[in-house]
Amino acid sequence: MVGFRELVLGLRRLELPRTTPVLVHSSLSAFGRVRLGPQAVVGALLNHFDTVMAPAFTYNTMVTPGAGPEHNGLDYGLDHEANAWAEFFRPNMPADKRIGLIAETLRQYPKSGRSDHPILSFCGVNAAAALKSQTLTEPLAPIATLADEEGWVLLLGVTHTANTTIHLGERLARRKSFTRYALVPDPLALQDKVVACPSFPACSDGFEGIRPLIARFARVTKIGPALIEALPMVELVSLVRKLVEQDPQALLCNRSECPRCNAVRAAAGATPLTAGGLGPAHLYPSWR
Repeated sequence: MVGFRELVLGLRRLELPRTTPVLVHSSLSAFGRVRLGPQAVVGALLNHFDTVMAPAFTYNTMVTPGAGPEHNGLDYGLDHEANAWAEFFRPNMPADKRIGLIAETLRQYPKSGRSDHPILSFCGVNAAAALKSQTLTEPLAPIATLADEEGWVLLLGVTHTANTTIHLGERLARRKSFTRYALVPDPLALQDKVVACPSFPACSDGFEGIRPLIARFARVTKIGPALIEALPMVELVSLVRKLVEQDPQALLCNRSECPRCNAVRAAAGATPLTAGGLGPAHLYPSWR
């Protein structure tokens, strides 16, 4: 059984200063049995790092409209059952179960804050600037803010398919993004409404392809049976950006039925702009 002491010692082996901001992606089950469960993992993270952020995504707010933009990786008008089960976003909505118990425990931590994106929110302790930077049109801004603060990604028992920082590299390389739709409350109208959420990232199922390229800067250890990886955001984002710029099909998954990867392949060579005609270099000036 993994305990608090093993967790703390394992994080120390990464040799990261406590002032290093970290973006955590995690799987509690990867550790096997953990004494005190996800609370122990969150406690160990906050014991070692001043700033801890994690995704708190809420996919159950998503709905599919009857019509929308072309090449958007959606089958419009076919998800009637999923639409019927959709919930409107609220600040205290639990993170999706696929994000994991550790992230949800961090969200519930008394000093934790949360951004208000209805699908791709983040939560964290001492991460107010990063959380505040997120907008509806730039959901990856918290990652860019943490990277500007020399942050690192921590993968606790998960693969790079969970590594959202790779999406920022794609964004800066102008890879095609998508629009998704979320149910949100409208206090003025006293009813729910659907909002469009642009800049939704592409598929991440092919992200394990980055592994051979990160060995020079990744730090790796194990805590119990769980593989722990730490990667500096600046190096990772720069690597992904260059990789996608050189090969527009890099890191795409190999599933022939994947609508997002197929849409990216179809758009290969294009340089679409963001909402309002502003490119990523304008939105993230420090990443020019």
